[in-house]
Amino acid sequence: MGKAVRLDRFLADSGAGTRTEVKKLIQKGMVQVNGEKAKKPELKIDPETDVVEFDGERLGARAEFVYYLLHKPAGYVSATEDTREKTVLDLVPKDGRRNLFPVGRLDKDTEGLLLITDDGQLAHRLLSPKKHVDKTYFAVTEGKVVPEDIEKIWLGVDIGDEEPTLPGKLEILRTWEENVDCKNVEGESGAVMANSNAAGHKSDLEGSIWCSEILLTIHEGRFHQVKRMMEAVGKKVIYLKRISMGPLTLPENLAKGQARELTEEELAALNDGR
Repeated sequence: MGKAVRLDRFLADSGAGTRTEVKKLIQKGMVQVNGEKAKKPELKIDPETDVVEFDGERLGARAEFVYYLLHKPAGYVSATEDTREKTVLDLVPKDGRRNLFPVGRLDKDTEGLLLITDDGQLAHRLLSPKKHVDKTYFAVTEGKVVPEDIEKIWLGVDIGDEEPTLPGKLEILRTWEENVDCKNVEGESGAVMANSNAAGHKSDLEGSIWCSEILLTIHEGRFHQVKRMMEAVGKKVIYLKRISMGPLTLPENLAKGQARELTEEELAALNDGR
């Protein structure tokens, strides 16, 4: 006996469609289990012994992929291997049968949500510019972020590439003035800011600077994109953390350096985005 799974998940994993789509197929009577029309998507089946047919064709379970949601800390590179640096794969369970890789990259000094998997098709969907998958970052900047910057980011900015960036959504969380560099500041993420160089962002008072906390949502994955977008409006990012990607949100109870498998609900949300 194999492990029992829900019929709708089995169908989705077999490539019959998203969880939403296969539920409709079941309702239309297009799915049979052991020769009888299936009536409920939550029906539990055993992929090893039960015969599942869709539109007259027998389906076999696709080899199951693994999906880890990692709270990446600073100091790790987003790579499968590196001879000099620690990689994000050092933080997920080891499985020699899997060719795991990070979905996209976070800079070495950037923290936050990173998906680790061996599902290449899912990775392509999440990273494809054509899919316009939202990626939201919490950042602290040297320099006062002002309402005019919101419009500039929304219109797209020149970051030195052949094309301007796609429209981004910028939200100002708070702004304050420091008599010294923006350091030891508790951001809304609870992270401690590092020392930074305030050159070019002085206020009218000698030796003081303006700092801002922001949320920035983008739909691309260009090299150092968030930092370069804020530089394009005259601000320097001194702390960066990704808090969401598509339907995935970084859990508050997932400590830095920890990883866990995606829940069934999270995986279903990703598959619904096909």
